[in-house]
Amino acid sequence: MKRMMTIIGGVVLVVLLAIGGAFAQQAKYTGSIRVKSEDEAGFAGMAKISLDSAMNAALKQVPGKVLKAELENEDGYLVYGVEIVMADRQIADVKVDAGSGRVLKVEADQEDNEGREGEDSDNGHEEGGER
Repeated sequence: MKRMMTIIGGVVLVVLLAIGGAFAQQAKYTGSIRVKSEDEAGFAGMAKISLDSAMNAALKQVPGKVLKAELENEDGYLVYGVEIVMADRQIADVKVDAGSGRVLKVEADQEDNEGREGEDSDNGHEEGGER
């Protein structure tokens, strides 16, 4: 049963990434909060939703455990970048709009997958811990 869930999870991710990749090639997403400055210290005051809400939205889209979550300037918009390790140990990078809580983008995080090989998935929590 556990193996079947892992396979299903992998298939769902592939479908999401294919849809997301096709959408990303057609048009870039837009967030609800425009970032005018590169000063990351002001990001927290600009966000309309909490870090916890952003992680919950990301986990609804991509089930797993949160490795890292932080506010980022993504193409001029304020988003939460939430890295999730899934049951198959693949890592997804989920972008959540910091104003609306809407998931804007899901992508496989290849660089982190290679860099974290052999690491225990419970290590490296920055914020939020396990879900």
